[in-house]
Amino acid sequence: MSVILSVFIIAIDQLTKYLAIINLKGKRPNIIIPDFFKLIYVENYGAAFGILKDKKIFFIVITLFVVLVISFFLFKYYEQLNIYMKIGTALLLGGALGNLIDRIRLGYVVDFISLRLLNAYEYPVFNIADMSIVAGTMIIIILILFDKQAI
Repeated sequence: MSVILSVFIIAIDQLTKYLAIINLKGKRPNIIIPDFFKLIYVENYGAAFGILKDKKIFFIVITLFVVLVISFFLFKYYEQLNIYMKIGTALLLGGALGNLIDRIRLGYVVDFISLRLLNAYEYPVFNIADMSIVAGTMIIIILILFDKQAI
């Protein structure tokens, strides 16, 4: 189940990034909900919020390490994990691999989703892989903190 979910995340992430390149690159932002939600093409050469710009090799190495650790964890403990931990790790793994594919293939990560919160804070542009990483991480943190049977 975890492999299927991770592959699904990777496929949706790569498809939406491909569509962003075709439909948004070099064009004006596509405003979906004024002052809240727009689609805009961004090439992210760094990490979250663009930090550590142009550290491609560093991010590839770190991501490969994370992917290996998560894969080892899933392989070793899969039968003991509850369904929520399996989902959390699958989301994290799929998102990490989605962005890793971009870094290796393009040298940057394609971001395209832009949110403005409370008409004041422009949240950094992100993608499906980023959402998957955040959701997976949140699930894992909540389970570790509050569910002693999670692992």
